[in-house]
Amino acid sequence: MNKSDLTILLASPRGFCAGVDRAIEIVERALVKHGAPVYVRHEIVHNRYVVESLEQKGAVFVQELDQVPEGLPVIFSAHGVPKSVPAAAQARELLYFDATCPLVSKVHREAERHEKDGRQVILIGHAGHPEVIGTMGQLSDGSIVLVETEEDAENLIVEDPDNLAFVTQTTLSVDDTASIVKVLIRRFPNMLEPKKEDICYATTNRQEAVKAIATRCDALLVIGAPNSSNSKRLVEVAYKQGCEKAALVQRATDIKWDALNGVKTLGITAGASAPEILVEEVINAFKEHYNVSIEEINIRNENVVFKVPKTLLDTPTAKDIR
Repeated sequence: MNKSDLTILLASPRGFCAGVDRAIEIVERALVKHGAPVYVRHEIVHNRYVVESLEQKGAVFVQELDQVPEGLPVIFSAHGVPKSVPAAAQARELLYFDATCPLVSKVHREAERHEKDGRQVILIGHAGHPEVIGTMGQLSDGSIVLVETEEDAENLIVEDPDNLAFVTQTTLSVDDTASIVKVLIRRFPNMLEPKKEDICYATTNRQEAVKAIATRCDALLVIGAPNSSNSKRLVEVAYKQGCEKAALVQRATDIKWDALNGVKTLGITAGASAPEILVEEVINAFKEHYNVSIEEINIRNENVVFKVPKTLLDTPTAKDIR
């Protein structure tokens, strides 16, 4: 069979960020130190391959804390949790490890500081996302209000327009968030902004990398989970750059080959919770169908590292997922 030629533009940075690396490492080290099973409340990160790999090592994923048996360790996911969760763990005297991404924790502390100073907090984010639930759960009822769209921002009613501050979910579209902020600032010019942008470095970098390749691509695949906010935003970014054949795939088995007929240049990237092994899997699948040449487009080098809790630092860990 004669194979067609295909150029793959490989976006970089892509895949795992420092917060995801840290969260997975916390689970791995806890398993080594305490033995299986170790319980994890919610998916540690939004990726089935990662979750299933950790399950094979002895991690047990549950939805709520009351599913964790007495006397066994529990880990909170990278997305963060409401204050009620660690409080409930303490009440049961459970040993727990908090794998919340430090950049999410930064947003939590910002929101708490604003509430302490008497400001109402506006959170820009997506309803129902674990990170949003966790951030809203840091403050008392009525102290924080969620805004999802420009329309929400236009229609927002607040008690004191001169005593507001905003924070954002860390995995949003940079451009969409800027549009919402523009509306809020116009309506509430005295509203306090974060000293440093809340959208995380990895989200920003991956979106910029997609922008760098999307205009050159006939199609673009984002490797990531359907419940991964940052992965879905990458598809949206590619589409807005004019790449109408942009799609999310969890792994090679999800590729819709018929939809790629006639494609000469394909972009590939991965969301911040997708491991590089899945990128390699997708590329190898294309090599079976095409004569592939690969061009990696690197817009920025990342060297961010987040430390795991001190109580786990003396424990060795495997790196096979990462």
